[in-house]
Amino acid sequence: MMTNKTTKKKKSLSIREAFKLNFRAIRLICRADPRLILSQTLASTWKSITPYVGIYLSALIIGELAGARDPRRLQYLVLLTLGSTVIIALISALLARWQYTVQSNRLYKTLMIFSEKYLSMDYADLQAPRTLEIRSQIEQMRTGGGWGITKITFQLEQLATHFFSLLAGLSLTITLFTHSVPASAGVYTLLNHPLAILLIVAVMLLVTILTPAFSVKASKYMAQGNNTHNFGNRLFGFYGYAITDKRHAPDARIYRYDRIASIHNNNKHAVFHSRGYFAKLARGPMGLYKTAASAVSVVFTAITYLFVCLKAWAGAFGVGEVTQYVASITKVFSGFSGLLSILGEMRTNAEFLAIEFEFLDIPNSMYQGSLTVEKRLDRDYEIEFRNVSFKYPGAENYSLRNVSMKFNIGQRLAVVGQNGSGKTTFIKLLCRLYDPTEGEILLNNIDIRKYNYPDYLSIFSIVFQDFRLFAFTLGENIAGTLRYDEAKVTDALIKAGFGDRLKEMPKGLGTYLYKNFDQEGVDLSGGEAQKIALARTIYKDAPFIILDEPTAALDPIAEAEVYSKFNDIIEDKTAIYISHRLSSCKFCDEIAVFDNGQIVQQGTHAELLKEETGKYHELWYAQAQYYTTTQTENASAEVTP
Repeated sequence: MMTNKTTKKKKSLSIREAFKLNFRAIRLICRADPRLILSQTLASTWKSITPYVGIYLSALIIGELAGARDPRRLQYLVLLTLGSTVIIALISALLARWQYTVQSNRLYKTLMIFSEKYLSMDYADLQAPRTLEIRSQIEQMRTGGGWGITKITFQLEQLATHFFSLLAGLSLTITLFTHSVPASAGVYTLLNHPLAILLIVAVMLLVTILTPAFSVKASKYMAQGNNTHNFGNRLFGFYGYAITDKRHAPDARIYRYDRIASIHNNNKHAVFHSRGYFAKLARGPMGLYKTAASAVSVVFTAITYLFVCLKAWAGAFGVGEVTQYVASITKVFSGFSGLLSILGEMRTNAEFLAIEFEFLDIPNSMYQGSLTVEKRLDRDYEIEFRNVSFKYPGAENYSLRNVSMKFNIGQRLAVVGQNGSGKTTFIKLLCRLYDPTEGEILLNNIDIRKYNYPDYLSIFSIVFQDFRLFAFTLGENIAGTLRYDEAKVTDALIKAGFGDRLKEMPKGLGTYLYKNFDQEGVDLSGGEAQKIALARTIYKDAPFIILDEPTAALDPIAEAEVYSKFNDIIEDKTAIYISHRLSSCKFCDEIAVFDNGQIVQQGTHAELLKEETGKYHELWYAQAQYYTTTQTENASAEVTP
């Protein structure tokens, strides 16, 4: 309930602010695809106006049948009605077809607005708690109540429909009040009095305003409960679907987690259940407002019929006009009340637009640089850390402190240390996912912040510890593009130890990974996925290769195969290797030992192992005890954990 109170406190947007947010959202959609707005506006306008053609012509036909009954005029009116119906149907079909074609990618276009922002954000902001919170809210808003930018196109369609329906209805309704009751009608002549007309119009207007007012009030309860709605969706998604996910299925069956899910799904007090939050609203104020809106609309219909029938009875117009006026004034009512309702809903939706624009307005504060990284054939690049310290945004403690080191050209550097020692942070700074809090990182004696950001990233190939492959084809995963050098991709896969598995792929490099888009897609083991990630790094052919636990998911034989080919894989590149398996670092030229955010040792495997009081010696023998029955007394001996 606290979340709902928080939402209420935020609902302080003025009408002007709400209008500006909606107008900005419309402009954003127009930039994404102007046809989205244009197709809906034209289709909605046509759809709202054309019914009045039938109403008007039907009134003329009924009037003629009740009056002169001229065969030629009846024939003319019937043919005109049929002809207009055909033309209207044809144009409606063409507009509907165009609208459907354009609107089919509406969700894609709106989601791309957020995807493009997400991909262009500073990495530090990407991982910030507030950013993650807003993104979660936006996703829940979209999938839950459909609020935000995704709702704008629907609202504009309804806005255009109600507006033009109102205008067209008024054009056929005005004569209802201008037709006078003849003097011979006696007491009914009171209907001609301006005060009587003013009273009827005032009552109709009041009823017309009350209906959308009640509807908007009811919808606000749903909007105010959006956080509760989102939380309910998350629970439903987890207990209803996540627990049946194939990744969870074995544990769920063995430990009978379905019993927990069953208790939640059958809980009548859950958000969407019979005694939950929204059920209480439906039985309480929200339901009362909805009922009031329906009741008021019935009152309007009664007033309309009473007024029109009284004037017709008094002789102000014929039976044909009765049909016209009842239909048109009902359309006026629905158009006007609908217009007010959608304007109220747009104001409510502005609160959610504000959340989305908070995300879209997050500034990119990281300096992008302008210098071009020289593409050197001799790969003569040099990286230097100068007294670098860093702490994550919002953190109190430093993750790295006073790190200084230089990478020699073509060097194989191993970075080791316990969890939380700063290894991954070191790599993130090197790749400029973050900028140092203190100190500087240099590429060929130039601060890396001065280089063009994408250009700087291009000199790195990385296998992250928590790497991800995509549900693209195998070749597309390796190359990162639709068009690629097949021979080069194949060579990279062979070097990474995936050659034999490649031969088994049903469509070779065109085989889809996983089954998201293709039922014939191939599921991968952890080791196979890691080999593909390594091949992706080889294919990029960047001068710096960073391998973060590159063989963690491989079996010992596959791991040995990768190590035996390591020099072939690295070639003349500079390699940085992060691993918890110290035995796999022996082939590196130098080892940097991290502890508590600092480099505490640096040297070769043999040199570090001789320092019996050093951190490397401690880590080495801590692992060795699990694989050997006796420890080696000779500090320089090679013990394989």
